[in-house]
Amino acid sequence: MADLLGSILNSMEKPPTVGDQESRRKAREQAARLKKMEEDEKRKKAEFRKKMEKEVSDFIQDSAQQKRKYNPMGKIERSILHDVAEVAGLTSFSFGEDEESRYVMLFKKEFAPSDEELEAYRKGEEWDPQLAEQRRRLKEQAAKEAEASQTEKSETCPNSNYRDKYSHLIGTSAAKDAAHTLEANRAYGCVPVANKRDTRSIEEAMNAIRAKKRQKREDDSGVHSSSS
Repeated sequence: MADLLGSILNSMEKPPTVGDQESRRKAREQAARLKKMEEDEKRKKAEFRKKMEKEVSDFIQDSAQQKRKYNPMGKIERSILHDVAEVAGLTSFSFGEDEESRYVMLFKKEFAPSDEELEAYRKGEEWDPQLAEQRRRLKEQAAKEAEASQTEKSETCPNSNYRDKYSHLIGTSAAKDAAHTLEANRAYGCVPVANKRDTRSIEEAMNAIRAKKRQKREDDSGVHSSSS
């Protein structure tokens, strides 16, 4: 019986000591502080969202403004501002190299930024439309000059086959020789140095080639006759 009574007493919860009571009190206080902090954070977010909604609404109604740049803000604030802008039908971007310097810019849909403008902001530069237009024109001019230069080069050194072009006039074999004679010399353009000193016209040159071929055939005929 005594053993049974001792077992029951041992199984019963002992009254809390002073130390246990202090620990529980601190735990309750900490939980209360965390709850208050969460409520304060929630309230601040709601107030910030309300403030941004008001500023975004004013920005939309102001026809003189095409974009708006905000001061650097934290990640949570940027997220709220992006959300407000999306709901309002605006375009928004974040710029800045590090977390402390990142900021948000809002753009009205009809004044959405170009790729060049966004690239300038990403580089930390101010956007200058006039300077950008000047750069664009210079780039177009350079492209046109390069194209014209390429076209002029193609006309000076045509890719057409000289042999095919004149084969119907002087024969395939003679045209082949003419093409070989007029093979391009990179150091002096499309005409060899020797041909630059040749004042004959193309027709005269082709006549000379035909005569040379005719003479060769006659010589070959003479050799065959002698052999016979």
